[in-house]
Amino acid sequence: VQLQASGGGLVQAGGSLRLSCTVSGRTFSSYVMGWFRQAPEKEREFVAAITWSGGSTYYADSVKGRFTISRDNAKNTVSLQMNSLKFEDTAVYYCAAGRPPYGTRTYERAYAYWGQGTQVTVSS
Repeated sequence: VQLQASGGGLVQAGGSLRLSCTVSGRTFSSYVMGWFRQAPEKEREFVAAITWSGGSTYYADSVKGRFTISRDNAKNTVSLQMNSLKFEDTAVYYCAAGRPPYGTRTYERAYAYWGQGTQVTVSS
């Protein structure tokens, strides 16, 4: 399974970006998909996740109401729409795939496959 993230860039505070992650392999629809991020000199942290059907989504409190995760199983793609961006959203964003049990979907170690990361920089 290979994950390819894209869509990062430089944006002013208050702006929007849309990240996408394309997953190779025929079992994409069976994976829980997540987004994590890592800011300079900080540990990687959970951002959002979505179950295989899209029926359940999870968000970090810091992004709730601003970010929206979605997936298109026909295109093997998961997206993260980021609105009202803040300076503190600056980080490298990683998409991840796995089959974390209920209750562990915000845990980094629960995901088996990771993309290479895409840089998001928000200027204040």
